[in-house]
Amino acid sequence: MEAYTSLLSFGLSSHGLSTLEKLYGKPVTVADREMVEEKADNILSEARDSDVAFLVVGDPFGATTHTDLVVRAKKLGVDVKVVYNASVMNAVGVCGLQLYHYGETVSIPFFTETWRPDSFYEKIQRNRLLGLHTLCLLDIRVKEPTLESLCRGRKQYEPPRYMTINTAIEQLLEVEQLRGESTYNEDTICVGFARLGSEDQMVVAGSMRQLLMIDFGAPLHCLVMVGKTHPVEDEMLDFYKLEEKTSEPNDKETA
Repeated sequence: MEAYTSLLSFGLSSHGLSTLEKLYGKPVTVADREMVEEKADNILSEARDSDVAFLVVGDPFGATTHTDLVVRAKKLGVDVKVVYNASVMNAVGVCGLQLYHYGETVSIPFFTETWRPDSFYEKIQRNRLLGLHTLCLLDIRVKEPTLESLCRGRKQYEPPRYMTINTAIEQLLEVEQLRGESTYNEDTICVGFARLGSEDQMVVAGSMRQLLMIDFGAPLHCLVMVGKTHPVEDEMLDFYKLEEKTSEPNDKETA
């Protein structure tokens, strides 16, 4: 069970694992980043002679890591069968913005004191010039080695971190202020999503300024910057608009 590119809604505690094992009738091994990226040969070696299931959260081709596994398996002559699944790429359709009106998806990484990448800006800019919506996937940092431990040659890990919509908007606005190209601003309409697909999923539409004030709760979060809209998209989006939720701004919406 791959456990670093996304997160199961019920987590991978001993209770969560036992739930999966009971469902499948098989033991489940949690595969962290190191196992998937550095010890994949062990997984592929076993798959030569027996059935091995590699479980992921969301669609199996949502991350290049998974595509790489398939390529390596095929080169080894291992037969690969894919079971498709829903992912955030189509689940965001719940807000009413049509999926074929989206441009290139971007990833927003956590900024640090010395590393503040902004390559996503040009992609957002291109999308907005074309009137397209932009899905922003927010950083997940699980089992990341600390810089100090890497220098010492003994791995110690940072606590898991999951970017919130609020942090993403703060970083997006910081980049816009530095660029000064008026690609978006505090009044740009966005949609914030939290825990998509779960019973307590949250979908809220509003300006960047408004969404900054919302507590979206537990991870995982993602953000959509709204482009040019069709009247039908507007009608659906109105159900999630913040101004419609003045008495209960944290209403939870379930698809």
